[in-house]
Amino acid sequence: MENPSSDNVTINNPADITIIIGYFIVVISVGIWSMFRTNRGTVGGYFLAGRTMTWWPVGASLFASNIGSGHFVGLAGTGAASGIAVGGFEWNALFIVLLLGWLFVPVYLTAGVITMPQYLKKRFGGTRISLYLSIISLFLYIFTKISVDMFSGAVFIQQALGWNIYVAVIALLLITALYTVTGGLAALMYTDTVQTFVIIAGAFVLTGFSFAEVGGYNSLLAKYSSAVPANFSSMDPQRYNISQQCYTPRQDAFSLLRDPTTGDLPWPGVLFGIAIVGGWYWCTDQVIVQRCLAARSLTHVKAGCIMCGYLKLLPMFLMVFPGMISRVLYPDEVGCVVPELCKQVCGTEVGCSNIAYPKLVVSIMPNGLRGLMLAVMLAALMSSLASIFNSSSTLFTMDIWTRIRPQATERELIVVGRIWVLCIVAISICWIPVVQAAQSGQLFDYIQSISSYLAPPIASVFLLAVFVKRVNEMGAFWGLIGGLVMGLCRMLPEFWFGTGSCIFPSYCPFLVCGIHYLYFAIILFLCTSVLVLLVSYCTEPIDDQHLHRLVFSLRYSKEERTDLDGEQEEKARRALRETQERTRENNYTVAEEEEKSGICQLVSRLCEGSKGSQDLNQEAPEATEQMPDISEDPVWKHAVDANALVMMAVAVFLWGYYA
Repeated sequence: MENPSSDNVTINNPADITIIIGYFIVVISVGIWSMFRTNRGTVGGYFLAGRTMTWWPVGASLFASNIGSGHFVGLAGTGAASGIAVGGFEWNALFIVLLLGWLFVPVYLTAGVITMPQYLKKRFGGTRISLYLSIISLFLYIFTKISVDMFSGAVFIQQALGWNIYVAVIALLLITALYTVTGGLAALMYTDTVQTFVIIAGAFVLTGFSFAEVGGYNSLLAKYSSAVPANFSSMDPQRYNISQQCYTPRQDAFSLLRDPTTGDLPWPGVLFGIAIVGGWYWCTDQVIVQRCLAARSLTHVKAGCIMCGYLKLLPMFLMVFPGMISRVLYPDEVGCVVPELCKQVCGTEVGCSNIAYPKLVVSIMPNGLRGLMLAVMLAALMSSLASIFNSSSTLFTMDIWTRIRPQATERELIVVGRIWVLCIVAISICWIPVVQAAQSGQLFDYIQSISSYLAPPIASVFLLAVFVKRVNEMGAFWGLIGGLVMGLCRMLPEFWFGTGSCIFPSYCPFLVCGIHYLYFAIILFLCTSVLVLLVSYCTEPIDDQHLHRLVFSLRYSKEERTDLDGEQEEKARRALRETQERTRENNYTVAEEEEKSGICQLVSRLCEGSKGSQDLNQEAPEATEQMPDISEDPVWKHAVDANALVMMAVAVFLWGYYA
């Protein structure tokens, strides 16, 4: 069986190199072109522009914004290591997106909000909860998005060029900086959609080549169980205590639902734990919610959610199965167990399953297509990084720094935002060894485990806020704090002791780390819910006049609502106006002092991204006047409901078939 060394440079033919260089020249050219165009509107203007999206772009953008390089590396890697159970994370989303369209979007619409923190601020009043959510969001950005995206991109570069993982990370950051500085952020709206379609098309092609290489689906069923590395026998038995299960594929590899005590992904956790984390992501994440609220009607939202659900069937076949095929074709590398050899192959001692998908791309795809696939994957990854950098710097400067320094000028906010990006990049690079080694080197398990420790309290508070009128600010806040403390009591010891692997077991006490992270998510969700309800029922309730159209039971209410945050919003608007007047005066003085050269104009254009982000905060309150109602045409309503039932039937059949 072929066993190429990862030290060899794989991308070394003219066709691949030409396509990669050509692709990046095109992307950067589009960026420069879009940068020098007149600014067609702020971020806020983009969001408020008519709400005219129909169902199919809503569904496609929901799917596109969810799928990233972390999915290709993570799903394929966990599939290579342990089989198809990881596909349950994707297929669970089929049901969660229906909850989004049918239960939660109507409340967002009638509340007249465009973000989940904005909803909770209207629902409860006060500023404590929104500050907490900002801080948690920054943690999640660093630990589950930025570090993961850097790592997964570096894995692709490492497999394509044979570079060290940290050299690959630095190269990725430098190209991302170039991509951003030359207008990559402005070009996202022109390139993201094309990149997504090219990636999916390339994934279909790769899946076809992979199944052809392995001999078809039945051949995969037969060969996977015997995909054992040949080099484990070279290990020193005195040095490593290794059992057969460390290098032999699982017997339940083709089962979605696994034993509740011995399974690596136990079925109660897969059914309920994933639903809790998925509910937090699909129903509260700003990127997802924004795409739904841009639809022209509630019926289009629901139809878009159904389309997204059908698209979420694909990752099992486009990522998980190719990952398993990669282990069959390259067992000595993808199924590596000897720590010294693993270190040579992928830079970490706990295993190399994460290279499964990149290994297929560079080994099986024909010349030209291979270069295109790598270029698009890296470009999509860089646009994702650029967006995250922009979002996190906006979050830090507007939600946290302005609380520390309310009188900060716009120039100061821009400088602080740039410095913050450098800080989170440094933290993320330092965090990469943890990402490499956590959860036996399986990237997707790492992402889900972090989410399981931090997200359930937010999911609990949001769910109770929507469906239980009696929940108040005191209960919600202390529920979030109590849930955070519980989550950190599990997460911090796990990082201190390490999650361990088959060869290097963790010494974390069983009482702390022995419970599976999906079980822990269920326990954390229930404990937070009890705490929220307990504190709420022991304190004063919120009067109904503050809750009209903010909870599910009052979504059709026509009564006038008195917002709890009305006075605070007025103060915030007043402070914002004062800051803008000061900034305008400062900018006018600076403009008089220096004649702007071409370089100065370039720099000022580069800063427009930050200004646009601030405009979102400025324009957000206006959204309440333009929010659509939630009435639906009866014929289309029944048609969409029927389609939802069909999709659920398809999902139940697939769950049953692979269970």
